[in-house]
This record gives sequence, structure tokens and C-alpha cells, in this order.
Amino acid sequence: MKITILSRSASISSTKRLVEAGRARGHQVRVLNPVRVEMHLDGQRANLYYRRRKLSPCDVVIPRIAQSINNYGLAVVNQFAMCGVPLVNTARAIAESRNKLRSLQLLSAHGIDIPATVMARDAADLKAMVGLVGGVPVLVKLLQGQEKHGVMVCESLQSLEAALEAILGLGHNLVVQQYVQNSGQDVRVLVVGGHAVAAVRRRPRFGRLSYTLNRGARLEGIELTEPQRLAAEKTASLVGLEVAAVDLLAVPEGKAKVFEVNSSPALPEMEAATGLDLASIIIQRAEELAAGGPRVGLPEPEPMIPPRRKRASKASAGEG
Repeated sequence: MKITILSRSASISSTKRLVEAGRARGHQVRVLNPVRVEMHLDGQRANLYYRRRKLSPCDVVIPRIAQSINNYGLAVVNQFAMCGVPLVNTARAIAESRNKLRSLQLLSAHGIDIPATVMARDAADLKAMVGLVGGVPVLVKLLQGQEKHGVMVCESLQSLEAALEAILGLGHNLVVQQYVQNSGQDVRVLVVGGHAVAAVRRRPRFGRLSYTLNRGARLEGIELTEPQRLAAEKTASLVGLEVAAVDLLAVPEGKAKVFEVNSSPALPEMEAATGLDLASIIIQRAEELAAGGPRVGLPEPEPMIPPRRKRASKASAGEG
């Protein structure tokens, strides 16, 4: 099978693991930088080029689109779909997970427990609504922030007001969310093909906000409770992600509040903590999708252009 991984660099640790796992299973794997991909449309055809050379066909695409190139990267993912190539994560699902406001609305509408959240465009309105999330301290989260950025804690109404005015003044959209002080109970679940395949509890470094689950945390493999497993699997299915990291806050009685969904989760750290070959599990799911297996979540629109399955020459761009 020919696998294409969309990633800014083959040296990124998670991308490297996917390449290793794919080749270990006998596949041809190439890594393409999405910003180097050129697209052509004329109402009848959809073509893809890499550094001005037409791309040879592939059997499946694994997108790992960085937030910094989100718009162009998702257009590239969508172009592959228009050419009839199966995608591990679709552009629509990735975009849904990246929009924190819409993903929270989606989860809440389907009965997924989330931390209490208020949303508004005016700083005075948000400040007045803080009581609805239990009062300060609260979390202020940028709606388009990256996993390791865009989250702050405000411990007083004065600090909240200053933060809101500064952030909204810069044109950023945000939400104010309940701050669940539950140190050591933050859980990340890797869901592949609608099934929770691994879970870790993350203990942050001293002095860091546990809610952000960012770098420096110590990971510990754990067994999920049934409510936690169901919450993670339903979340990934609702968003439409075949591969997703679902971040939970563990609450009493083994239940969970979902607060984040990530479409390009880091793999080596979770593999080290759980002892599982997670990259190979993702490759196996890519194999199933390439063979026409059913997807999780809502069906995607049919491709505009029927796939062309011509044998590529060795001189075609992007081989290997």
C-alpha cells in the first residue's frame, strides 16, 4: 500500500513513528509538507502537485496539519478527498476539532458532560456571566489556540477583566470556563477507529496549570472507567475523527468532563507511558479505510472527481 503523511517535517517525532510503523508493515510511505503541495481545479478535474511536479497516486492519506498552517493545510486535505483518496481524518473533522466553541456546542448538544462554559464577544458581558461557571478562579481559553498555548487562569475579577479586555482588544475570540481544581486527574485518551486504545494520566510539572496538559507533564498509563471510555469514544465519533486525543477531567464516581479534542496527538510520549505500539494501530486503521472500511461519525460528501488508480512511475514526485 502507498501511504501519504501530510506533515511539516519527517523528523517530527510522531510523524517519524508513523513512517516507521508503516514501513514495518510493508507499505511505501512518503511525507509531504502541506505548504509545498500545489492544487489545480478547473470544474472537471482536481489535481495535486508537489514542488510543481504532479503527485503520483496513493492509497490513503494520514493528515497531521499544524495549527500554524491550518487553512492551507485543510485545503490540501480536502483536495485529496476530491481526488477520491481515503483520509484517516477528514478536513471537516479536523476543522471541527480546532474550533473550540463549535466542538463544545456539539458535545453539549449530544449530552457529553463538559466544564461549565460561557461565551460572549463583550468583556463586560463575560465578566457578568462568571457566576454561571462557579465564579473565580476561571480559565480563559482562546478559541483558535494551540494545544500548548492559549489558556490562562484568572484568580480574581480584576485580573479577569484585564485579561478579557486585552485579548478581545486584539481581535481574539475566547471562552471563559469553569476551573476544576483536580490536580493529577487529567486524562488523555487515544481513540482510533471509534475505540479507545490507550489512556494516560498526566501529572504536570510543579507550578504549571494542570488543566492545560502541556509539555513537561509526567505520563502514567491507566485503565479507563467505563463512563470515561464511553465519553471519549462518543466525542471522537461526534467530531468525526478516526484518530483523536480526547482530554478529560476525571470527576467522582469514575465519570469525566470532556474539555479538548486534538486531531494530531503526540505519539511517542503515550507509547512510552503505555508500552503500546500506537503508531501501528493507526496504520492498521489506515489500511482498513483504504480497503473501503466504514468510517466513524457522519458520512463525508462523495468526491467530485472519480479516483484514478493508474500505476505511478518511479520518476513521479514524492516517492518514498
